[in-house]
Amino acid sequence: MSGERRPLADRPLTEPHPSRLPSENPDRARIIAAHDAALAAGEAGYGDPVTGLFVLSAGFLARRGTCCGRGCRHCPYVDDSPSE
Repeated sequence: MSGERRPLADRPLTEPHPSRLPSENPDRARIIAAHDAALAAGEAGYGDPVTGLFVLSAGFLARRGTCCGRGCRHCPYVDDSPSE
């Protein structure tokens, strides 16, 4: 739901929900490294190492304060509820 305020999920910002970036993704290590570099630098996001598309970081999304409901890879709000 767009603009929905909810608490952050109970996991570190460095760990995306498995439904958004599965552990079996062959590019997971490169994606996580790019995301971690963006987090450490305080950047809004990073260029996806596979597609080149800009991906928002969990830090940026957490600072925004709401879930946009668009299925962001590093959404810090998505949890294990069935509606996710």
